[in-house]
Amino acid sequence: AECPLSPLQSLLFLGLVAAVCLGLNLLFLTIYLICLCCCKRDEEPETKRPHSCCVTWMAVTAGLICCTAVGIGFYGNSETNDGVYQLLYAVDNANHTLTGIDSLVAGTTLQLRAGLEQHLGRLNEVLAARADYLQSLRFVQQLAGSIVLQLSGLPVWRGVSADLTELAARVGYVEYYRWLAYLLFFILVLAICLLACLGLAKRSRCLLTTVLCCGLLTLVLSWASVAVDAAAAVGTSDFCVAPDKFIMNQTESDISTGKGWPRGAGEIPVVHYYLYCEQSLSNPFQQALTAFQRSLTTMQIQIQGLIQFALPLFPTAEKDLLGVQQLLNASETSLHQLTAMLDCRGLHKDYLDALIGICYDGVEGLLYLVLFSLLVASSFSTIICATPRAWKHFAGRDRDYDDIDEEDPFNPQARRIAAHNPARGQLRSFCSYSSSLGSQSSLHPPAQTISNAPVSEYMNQAVLFGGNPRYENVPLIGRGSPPPTYSPSMRATYLSVTDEHVRPYNTEFPA
Repeated sequence: AECPLSPLQSLLFLGLVAAVCLGLNLLFLTIYLICLCCCKRDEEPETKRPHSCCVTWMAVTAGLICCTAVGIGFYGNSETNDGVYQLLYAVDNANHTLTGIDSLVAGTTLQLRAGLEQHLGRLNEVLAARADYLQSLRFVQQLAGSIVLQLSGLPVWRGVSADLTELAARVGYVEYYRWLAYLLFFILVLAICLLACLGLAKRSRCLLTTVLCCGLLTLVLSWASVAVDAAAAVGTSDFCVAPDKFIMNQTESDISTGKGWPRGAGEIPVVHYYLYCEQSLSNPFQQALTAFQRSLTTMQIQIQGLIQFALPLFPTAEKDLLGVQQLLNASETSLHQLTAMLDCRGLHKDYLDALIGICYDGVEGLLYLVLFSLLVASSFSTIICATPRAWKHFAGRDRDYDDIDEEDPFNPQARRIAAHNPARGQLRSFCSYSSSLGSQSSLHPPAQTISNAPVSEYMNQAVLFGGNPRYENVPLIGRGSPPPTYSPSMRATYLSVTDEHVRPYNTEFPA
């Protein structure tokens, strides 16, 4: 025999599935990081650039996915919020209708009992000489008692109104903090993405470590969000499939325990009438409302007759007769309002608005939030995978900088090292004469002793250092200018060639 799962078990099952997915995701990332750390291989300079491009494209892809996910999340959060507040608006309207019904019934009952009895008591004293008038007054009093009895048979919605008020307060409280939590989650996701981009741009290991830790936290939050949103969407969908059955079962349970729902005029038919509101269904309060209308019409006829025939004989009864007539007119107005409020169309419309809000906008928004969480999980998984590769790329570039020659006069980093170590022997600059002879403006440059050298010598030197022959007014060697590019062999050749030309300057301008 089949054993279907209960709604609570279904929600727990969805949470378990999300937890398993989170475990598999973390296991995959752990295995990937272990393999990346263990499988260290020496990479040639030609193979480093493709890895750098791979890291860049992974970061760009993760950033695009992250931005798309945040956009989807904003839309889903807004849709869910709109659906919940449409539900709250419908519940508030229904609550206002139910409160109005109770208020009308209580007000009409109070008028017919207290106000009408005062006027009828004084009229009995004024019209005591006429037995037929007194009989009419007693008949009016009996009809007023009948109306009060009919009104007492109507359901009292005070308990239902209190339940709806409590439900609306709880839903509004939860929805406010849910909306705020997702808004903070969106900001966190965008902040981590910006930190990742900043860390890659500045080549900061500290920022990448922070991104790695925050990425793991966001990954856990994403899968938790998947579990919560999926469970909420499935639970709401189960309610939306057959809301009438759920409400009928809840009503039967409340009636059996004597809580909340109205008692008296056929409890279950009342709920059925408002849930379906079909033309074939008759109003369960129609009999009481019809009796109310007939009794009220008869009372008005009796009072109108007394005004017409008894008032000329008893002028002092005018005030009380007009007061009774005003009470009956106000009761008739209340009757029309009560008939409209007890009709199924108003409450049924609120019921449909609540269902549309929670079952369409609400569920749609939850599904978009599930998609947002999945995209964020995939995006941050990509970021976590790219972070160690970026770290290794930064380490490789640091090793390249560590391998430079500190004695290289054309290396800017060597000049910074020399500036921090003044005790070290400094190499004479080939581009300045101010190292030991004062400012360059106060001295004349040395004579160009090789200015009469043949042009072929300059061309050979240009070919040696630049690769392409070129003609210049001042020889490269004579003015101490470095070649545009060099290699270790070119540098050795350059130093050997320039040594012959620098030596005359040192003898002419001693240090």
